[in-house]
Amino acid sequence: MSDRSLSHKLFTAAKEVIPGGVNSPVRAFRNVDGEPFFVSRARGSRIWDVDGNEYIDYVGTWGPAILGHAPAVVLDALHQAAKAGVSFGIPNPQEVEMARLIVDWVPSVEKVRMVNSGTEATMTAIRLARGYTGRDKIVKFAGCYHGHVDSLLVAAGSGALTHGRPDSAGVPGAFADETIVLPYNDPEAVERAFAAEGETIAAIILEPYPANAGLVFPRPGYLEFLREITRKHGALLIFDEVMTGFRVAKGGVQSLTGVTPDLTALGKVIGGGLPVGAFGGRADIMDHLAPDGPVYQAGTLSGNPLALAAGLAQLREMEKQDGWSRLEKIGAAFEHGVRDALDRAGRPATFHRVGSMFCLYFSDRPMWNVDDVKQCDFDAFRRFFWSALDRGVYFAPSQYEAGFISLAHSEEDIARTAEVTAAALLDLA
Repeated sequence: MSDRSLSHKLFTAAKEVIPGGVNSPVRAFRNVDGEPFFVSRARGSRIWDVDGNEYIDYVGTWGPAILGHAPAVVLDALHQAAKAGVSFGIPNPQEVEMARLIVDWVPSVEKVRMVNSGTEATMTAIRLARGYTGRDKIVKFAGCYHGHVDSLLVAAGSGALTHGRPDSAGVPGAFADETIVLPYNDPEAVERAFAAEGETIAAIILEPYPANAGLVFPRPGYLEFLREITRKHGALLIFDEVMTGFRVAKGGVQSLTGVTPDLTALGKVIGGGLPVGAFGGRADIMDHLAPDGPVYQAGTLSGNPLALAAGLAQLREMEKQDGWSRLEKIGAAFEHGVRDALDRAGRPATFHRVGSMFCLYFSDRPMWNVDDVKQCDFDAFRRFFWSALDRGVYFAPSQYEAGFISLAHSEEDIARTAEVTAAALLDLA
């Protein structure tokens, strides 16, 4: 077992001044019954903890590090931007450049508003949908996470069609009453919801490829069905592509599937590692935002020049390197290595991948929604996680999280990861 004594001391100290010792719950490693390590630095495909342990990283800041950690092109852009000032609170040229790039690359977006996080993006997209339609209710799917927005921190009720219940203390029941929670990949449940309350539903919001239940894919025709039924009932379709946008493809899931939503929420990759978010869509909908329309949204740091400089540098570098094609090749090699490791270990499992996103489920059953994921062998995942970490490979510390590959992951990294995966799987025997 690796020595992480300094991380332990830091975590003990952190718990005295930070709730749970972390600033985002998954970082506490409670899903794997342990304590987190503390990072001292990161470069390329590697991170180093404060005890000097080195890891091949497949978390990548939970998605933004698509070029790898601390890429020179992003650091140079930050340095140049910082010399001109770190915040203005008034329009700057990078805002126009980023907006133009998003409009050019993302099929659904005709106009876009920059914000500071994915949570803020989904929150405001929902407010805009309600303001545009004049309706109050929202449909979301169990297992799709859209940030810590009050009306979206809602768990499924007890029936096939039921209003949700608060999934967090501090969320009023009245907020949850406006949210209908349905199982993902179940068209009949959606049809029942619209038959019962279609005139009150403002929008459906979903991750088109849910990446907070590992990595789940829609059944054939499912996204097309959602597009059709929302259009039929006058509701909006919102894609939360905070994770998948600019990650699975240049134009996100919508460019892969050909299904165009009315609104799209973005984040992560477009900030180059700095806090950022955005939402955009049809111009007639976006024009309902203040100052032109009645739906209010504002943010002191929205369009921050450092975040946009980093994001623009990263996206332009991806375009320059034909990054998405390269990531598909790296991802395919990674998948081959993992599947070979599973065969060698004789371990039943389900592996999902699209481009540079992946998830290894400790179950041999198909994964179509979060209820399927709940049937996985979580103890096996926990033991696998620590075995891999002790051998220098860092996977996400939860069966419910996706993994991320970057352009910095080398052939040697992939080969080493395959060997570690095989050894960690054999440890489960």
